[in-house]
Amino acid sequence: MRWNPYLTFGGDCRAAFEFYERVLGGKNLMLMTFGETPAAEHVPPEARDGIMHARLAVGDQLLMGSDCHPGQPYTGIHGSSIALQVDSPAEADRVFHALAEQGEVTMPLMETFWAVRFGMLKDQFGVPWMVNCEKSH
Repeated sequence: MRWNPYLTFGGDCRAAFEFYERVLGGKNLMLMTFGETPAAEHVPPEARDGIMHARLAVGDQLLMGSDCHPGQPYTGIHGSSIALQVDSPAEADRVFHALAEQGEVTMPLMETFWAVRFGMLKDQFGVPWMVNCEKSH
């Protein structure tokens, strides 16, 4: 069993997943639009370029997402965060600062009682992230 976080966006899923591909060093395996599905004829023309399903592989992990289904209101991402566990303080610094570009830092990256680096941010797409590099035991 694996956990695959699934994010919903209000029209900028493609930009978000292209950003995550660069920042996280992954590979976008799928960026399928609503217009590329068998139900394309039922999708309003202005929504056909929206992403119906995105899948990003980073190592053996997946991050998935889509834009809101046409006609559904987008209310943002609330009540959860994507938690990244990294192996070195240098990687924590790199990833944190890259994700924070044009975003909002909610807790600066710093040493804590459990980690050599921990910080929280909301990226430019409104996705909350926690970056964690734990102390060795």
